[in-house]
Amino acid sequence: MARRPAILIVASPFAVGVEPDPYKSAENAGFDPGGPASTPAVSRKAAIMRIAARRQPCVDVLRRTVQAKGMSTNPRLRPTWDVYFMEIANVVARRSNCLRRQVAAVIVKDTRIISTGYNGTPRGVRNCFEGGCPRCAGESPAGKDLDECLCSHAEENAITQAACHGIAVEGAKIYSTYSPCLQCAKMIINAGIHEVVYEQEYELHDVTKALLNEAGVRFRKLHRAS
Repeated sequence: MARRPAILIVASPFAVGVEPDPYKSAENAGFDPGGPASTPAVSRKAAIMRIAARRQPCVDVLRRTVQAKGMSTNPRLRPTWDVYFMEIANVVARRSNCLRRQVAAVIVKDTRIISTGYNGTPRGVRNCFEGGCPRCAGESPAGKDLDECLCSHAEENAITQAACHGIAVEGAKIYSTYSPCLQCAKMIINAGIHEVVYEQEYELHDVTKALLNEAGVRFRKLHRAS
């Protein structure tokens, strides 16, 4: 005789501690749950008010957290444009082949990405992490001996990539994971980019900022709550 298969009954995790629906209880019972007898309409309103009062502190905490993270307060928790493009730049930076640091830039016009770039050796040259740049493989301190570095910077690559494909960047905005160096600042100015948004500061920040200010290019840091 064939054995009948055993049936495993698993309790739903959602069945424990589920709060009763105040709307149904008010409508079906005709009175306010936990309160004196009343009409269904009055009971429904009272039940809603009690639930809202209990949940409001949680809603306030969520709203403060969302605002601190630079995201809007609508139900979908959409990031701001600044956070959106900087997050994309951080993903692009993962393509960098530089031994020292991974940097990326995203050029945006009319809230559309028109070019991206990350730091590393030029096309056709051995990758930096494979020994393609002696300066990066050496012991030069950050910001020093840059004339010996064979790597192209992220902003430089984003601008030249756009030029290679015939894309105009004049009037655009550039998002960079690091503030640009002096050389990249000059390229940004001459390319007609009108605003720079960065997340971390590079060693030549003060000199670069002075130059961009004089050229009328807006220059600001993206601040995020930890």
